[in-house]
Amino acid sequence: MYHSNTLIQSQLAAGTCEIVTLDRDSSQPRRTIARQTARCACKKGQIAGTTRARPACVDASIVRKRQWCEMVPCLEDEGCDLLVNKSGWTCTQPGGRVKTTTVSLVSFNLCCRLQ
Repeated sequence: MYHSNTLIQSQLAAGTCEIVTLDRDSSQPRRTIARQTARCACKKGQIAGTTRARPACVDASIVRKRQWCEMVPCLEDEGCDLLVNKSGWTCTQPGGRVKTTTVSLVSFNLCCRLQ
């Protein structure tokens, strides 16, 4: 990745993220499990999260409180609901299809499992 001659190839601009790996497993009927790893250069008070289904820097208090829908993780036409145990969220599309994302915090990385 090369933004300009002011950034070294491996550096990210402050407040930005990039997807490093994306793996999908569609071996089960009607279910896709995706695992995504992102690299972020977040500003003070921010942490890696998800906004509009893309990696983004979000306010760290959202992650601490586990109020995932506050980071606006779903696409514009989808509704967000917090899972009862606060382990993730669902995005419901207008046609009724539901995408469930569960979160595990590992070494300050968000590792998500989409179903």
